[in-house]
This record gives sequence, C-alpha cells and structure tokens, in this order.
Amino acid sequence: MVVLALQNGAATAAPEHAPGATALPLTASARSAAIKSAQDAAGSTAHELGLGAREKLVVRDVVKDADGTVHTRYERTYAGLPVLGGDLVTHVAKSGALKGVSRATKARISVASTDAAVSPAAARKSALKAAGSAEATTATTTARKVVWAVGTKPVLAYESVVKGLQHDGTPSEIHVVTDAATGKKIYSYEAIDTGTGTSRYSGTVPLGTTASASGGYDLIDGGRGGHTTYDLNGGTSGTGTLFHDADDIWGDGTVTNRQTAAVDAAYGAAVTWDFYKSAFNRNGIAGDGRAAYSRVHYGNAYVNAFWNDSCFCMTYGDGAGNADPLTSLDVAGHEMSHGLTAATAGLKYSRESGGLNEATSDIFGTSVEFFANNSSDPGDYLIGEKIDINGNGTPLRYMDKPSKDGGSADYWSRSVGRLDVHYSSGVANHFFYLLSEGSGAKTINGVSYNSPTYDGSTVTGIGRTKAYQIWYKALTTYFTSSTDYAGARTGTLKAASDLYGAGSAEYNAVAAAWKGVNVN
Repeated sequence: MVVLALQNGAATAAPEHAPGATALPLTASARSAAIKSAQDAAGSTAHELGLGAREKLVVRDVVKDADGTVHTRYERTYAGLPVLGGDLVTHVAKSGALKGVSRATKARISVASTDAAVSPAAARKSALKAAGSAEATTATTTARKVVWAVGTKPVLAYESVVKGLQHDGTPSEIHVVTDAATGKKIYSYEAIDTGTGTSRYSGTVPLGTTASASGGYDLIDGGRGGHTTYDLNGGTSGTGTLFHDADDIWGDGTVTNRQTAAVDAAYGAAVTWDFYKSAFNRNGIAGDGRAAYSRVHYGNAYVNAFWNDSCFCMTYGDGAGNADPLTSLDVAGHEMSHGLTAATAGLKYSRESGGLNEATSDIFGTSVEFFANNSSDPGDYLIGEKIDINGNGTPLRYMDKPSKDGGSADYWSRSVGRLDVHYSSGVANHFFYLLSEGSGAKTINGVSYNSPTYDGSTVTGIGRTKAYQIWYKALTTYFTSSTDYAGARTGTLKAASDLYGAGSAEYNAVAAAWKGVNVN
C-alpha cells in the first residue's frame, strides 16, 4: 500500500486534549498538495487493492489524523467511464500498513462491453419520462455514459440530468440512471437538497463585511473565504444583486427591511464556518478554504430553503406571505452542511442514504445553533422552530421523538427507505439525540424533551460534543455514497473506537443508541 506523505508543517498540531484520531487541519494549499500526492500514487494504490486493469482511482479528499493515519477518498473509473457507486476510502496507518478499506460496493467492477445499445438521445427521452414532472419536462437534459455499480452486478448505463422546477418553485435537478442496453430506469434521485446587523431571529450580531472601492460596504466576509450574500429580489435564477450598505449597519430586525434576511443568512454562514473550524479543524465546508454564497428573497412567498452543490450555494425563500424568511440559524447550518456531505461521503439523496444525508444536516445545524450560544436563539433539538413553516408555531422536526412531526420515523424498519428523505432522517436524528442526551425526560435551555427507545431500554448520553465528533469522523472517513443505516452503525462504531477506544463508554453508548432506534 502506498502511503501518502504530508510534509511537516503542512498541518498544524492538534490540541493536546484531542484524541489521536482527530483530523489535523490543512490549509487550502496543503490540501491541494496532499490530493496531488495521492493522485500521483493512485495507480500503485489501485494495484495494491487488486482493482482491474481497466479501473482507475480519482482522489476526492485526503484526511490525516493526529496519530498519523491517512484516509484517502476515491472515485473510480472503468475504461474511462465514471463508476457510480464505486467510491471507496482507504485507511493507512502511520507505519504504512493498510488498516482497512470502506467501499460503497463489494462487487468487482466489470461490464461485457462499453458499447451502448441505447443512444444518448433515447436515454434523455427515457429520463424525461422517468422524471414525471410537467415542470421538469420543459427543462434541459444531459446524458453521459457510466457504469452503475450499486448492487451485486455492475451494468453499463446512462446518467441523465433533468433540470427544471419542482411544484413549489424549488429548482429541480433529477439524476436518472437508465440501463444502456434496455433504456429502462434503474435509479433516480433529486440533487437539490431542501430544507453588526439586526437579524430577524438572532438579535444584533457581528457581520464580516468588505469596504467597497466606490464607498460604503459590501456583504462579503473576507475573513471566512469570501462568503457573499445576494438579493434575488423575487427572482429564481442567477445571483441577483450584491447587498451594499453605506454605514455598515445592516437590517432592523423586520421583514420589511430587505437587509434583515441577509443579516440572518450571512450570520448563519459565519457561525457555521466558525463551528467547523473550531470543532473539526475544517477550513471551510469543502475543506479547501473556499466559501459558499447565499441568496435571499427567492421567488414569491417561497416556503423553503435549499442547497445546490452545482453552484455551491444556499438559497432562502421568504416564507408564507413573505412574512417568515427561512434564514434561521439552524436552517442556515443545515443547508451549508449539505455542502459538507457533498464534499465527503456524497450520500445519495434517496432511500436510507438520503435520510442519512438529511439527518447529517439536522445534526450539524443543531450543533451550530448550540455553538453560537446566542440568547436570542438558544440551542435546542428542534429543527426550524423559529421560521413557523407549519403556520402554527410548531417546529419543522423534533430530534428527541421525530414522529411528533406527523411523518418522521422514530425507529428503523424495512420500510424506512421508502419514506421521503426528510422523514427517514428521523432514525438518525433520534440516534443523535439519544447519544447526546440519553433517553427519558429532561429539560435543556428551557425546552422539555422525552425521548423513548424501541425496546424500552435506558440510554445514557455522552454529551453533544462527543456525539458530533463521532458523526463527523464517520461521515468523513467511513461513510460512502451508498451507506445505509446498518452501514452508519458500523461507521460510527469504528469512529468511536478510533476516537475513544474499542469498548470505551463512548463506543458502548453508540451501540446502545443504535439499539434504541432498532438498528442492530
């Protein structure tokens, strides 16, 4: 196994109290150098892993732990074609020994021929039909030939992308995989992940701004990768207009002031950036020091917010009657965390992996809210409690007992993967609450919770900080694009073992929390 060498000084030392498996921070240039080094060795790595002669590895990310372990995440190609569901992560000890490989599929990648019986035009037509949306069928469609490796037998396929609008005005980017021999749909998923100034929800907050050459200030946070906030002014495309202010005092806390929503969005982005830096030594959402950007005032009375990885941006509507912008702190943290998932495990946005994708954003959105320690919006295990999306003052989701929202699953069952991803996420949200706080009744920051377990067992929490460290470790080093709930259990147990030791109280708590949500 080829060992990736990171030069001394490329990463700063981890804090003394950090477990040995904590990821070291990398500057953007050091990360680029690490990825290049791993890519230069990718051929030898593929050989050591026993991959076929027509397979090649493409490096997506490199993480080095304080104990010297290096985790390298790869995509695969076969005969030059992208392999969907072929991603893997190698785990190499400081000594150079291969500790293990996390694979999205165990199948050997091979197809009889790379010549397709179905034309790209026919694949696009099939994708439009499969998308099944009147809005989507008016949009542009592209198709590329791929190898579909999810399942027991890889097949030659096309991946088509159908772009349009969903029924509520949310942009749509449906990926449809069709068999290149028959034209039949194999799989599809939606790639759009939904969900000093005076802000609407967080009070008076500090903002990172930049002096404009023409005078005044622009809402560009130069201290956090250049995060920029734009006003779409009711539009649904482009970036709109950069927010500008004469005296650097933004918003007034009311929705009639257009800057107010921008303050919340910019503040949420800043706190999320700071949380990832403080908690995980992560330099930006993608780990490359580059900021996403935010767009507010999307559409008219649009009741949603969404992350789009193709623009690496967050977008926020103004809510019913344009009265409650969806820019609260936990929602901002949620949307930006979709970018983290896209840059790491790449969890597909459907079935159980889609539920884990949504739960990851809820977990880190909640963690961001607690991290902010803002008295105007104290941390809680409620999602979207400030934005009144239901119109009756209730939260969007509950982590202690997810079914309180009327649709989410408290526990795993064979049918969970058939739920909408915002509802199948309930299992992981419940797991995270149990791991953090334990089962039973308690009050935190004035909010009452009462978390049950599937089997009536008692779970003792290990605290939110250890819980999110375990989830982050699992997401960034063990989860793959196809991870399901059983795989999440395996990944978080490995992460707990890395961070705190096999058989530790933390390891046992992870097992107990999964048992509490019926993942065994």
